[in-house]
Amino acid sequence: MADEEEGGKKKPSLVITIAAIAVLTLLAAGGGWFVGNMLAPPPAEKPVEEAKAAAPAGGEHGAAGEKGQDLAHISTEANGIVLLDPITSNLAYPSDNRVRLEVALMFKGAPDVKLAEEIHQDIMAYMRTVSLQQVQGPRGFQYLREDLEERVDLRSEGRVTNVMFRTFVIE
Repeated sequence: MADEEEGGKKKPSLVITIAAIAVLTLLAAGGGWFVGNMLAPPPAEKPVEEAKAAAPAGGEHGAAGEKGQDLAHISTEANGIVLLDPITSNLAYPSDNRVRLEVALMFKGAPDVKLAEEIHQDIMAYMRTVSLQQVQGPRGFQYLREDLEERVDLRSEGRVTNVMFRTFVIE
């Protein structure tokens, strides 16, 4: 009787098990491909084609350079904006960390280059007193921005209306 019960309950063959696993694997791969295409569609080729069409033909690099000169630079005296030289300084603590800061000043009326240089030196001196913990995170950067705007406002006696950060890097 024991042989009859074992004969009635046949174990699935090895071939059927491998086939079932292969079908499930193909279904999983197809589902992953489908979901991947839905979440991140392939990039459009149109911008590449436009860039190739806009690129000058061989040897006409001078024409593109002339076209770029027609555009006005944002930091000009006519706009009342003065781009300060990059400020590179060590932080107060840890002293082996350095900060690089590029700032532009927007003046009310005509810009004063001498005043801009004084503000540049004042910002550099202030950055040497700042520690890394004071500028960490978005809130720390906001505090730094407010402190610099206050110092610039005091130094310029209200002649500078805006302090624009162009770059801020700590290494």
